[in-house]
Amino acid sequence: MTSTQNDFVLAIHGGAGTILRSKMTPEREAAYHAGLRRSLEAGRAVLADGGAALDAVTAAVMALEDEPLFNAGRGAVYTSAGKQEMDAAIMDGRDRAAGAIAGICGPRNPILAARAVMEHSGHVFLIGDSALKFCRERGLAFEEASYFYTDARWNALQETLAMRNSGSEDQDESRKHGTVGAVARDRNGHLAAATSTGGMTAKAPGRVGDSPVIGAGTWADNATCAVSGTGHGEIFIRYAAGHEIASLMRYAGKSLEEASRAVVMDMLAPAGGSGGIIAVDHTGAVSLPFNCSGMYRGYVRGDNVLRTAIYDEPMVEFREG
Repeated sequence: MTSTQNDFVLAIHGGAGTILRSKMTPEREAAYHAGLRRSLEAGRAVLADGGAALDAVTAAVMALEDEPLFNAGRGAVYTSAGKQEMDAAIMDGRDRAAGAIAGICGPRNPILAARAVMEHSGHVFLIGDSALKFCRERGLAFEEASYFYTDARWNALQETLAMRNSGSEDQDESRKHGTVGAVARDRNGHLAAATSTGGMTAKAPGRVGDSPVIGAGTWADNATCAVSGTGHGEIFIRYAAGHEIASLMRYAGKSLEEASRAVVMDMLAPAGGSGGIIAVDHTGAVSLPFNCSGMYRGYVRGDNVLRTAIYDEPMVEFREG
């Protein structure tokens, strides 16, 4: 999927694993496509107006965080202790500036917390109570715990805990790979990436996955590509998935598609790293590989056609305006 030189492109994901086809109703599927389209339109509006890739990925991820269907922000899952701990990261491909937060609950949009760290802290990564204190000092919007509560996430926790207590394993990939993300190339050729997550259902309190780890679940560099991942975070961290894709492009001369598929299919999958990535490169090419049952995903260019998909299937096209 290539682009003209001065075109913009935005790609998004709403997590890998997804609901099994056998359990997906037409109404629920339509709701997921609509949520993906709202995110694409939020980012597209920025890029179409000549805005920066960094602002576009921020807007796109905020839209996904506001949508309870996806595991980030308002739709975040619960830890084994019945708490919500959210992680997020953002990276600017112009100079590799980056910001990340982990283990927080309160800021309405965790991606704004990560961006505040990048732009106002002098650091890259803040966690827990200190991150919350920083967010309050920066004047970020906060919400009460009730805002983030959904019956679906709470029930999923109870089901997972019950399976653990009975000695069985949770086979539902959608509870393990919930993340949202966006990558973009703006009309000036600049790249950016952003990722946000509530983690894994019934995860150990304090566990942090790949989403906020720069070089693992989030990466952007104008010279190569911007990447946002979703999957088994521990494996994505161990294989430095995002940076590995960029390295294969930089040092091995591989195309974005070749590098992305090599990492997702040939490195992560054999190691147990179920999931996928979205990526764009400096030419405007897009790659969306995944090695599991599906990945909520989509992309849009300057033609204003919003393309979305869930499973291994042709993309649904919707022309904005």
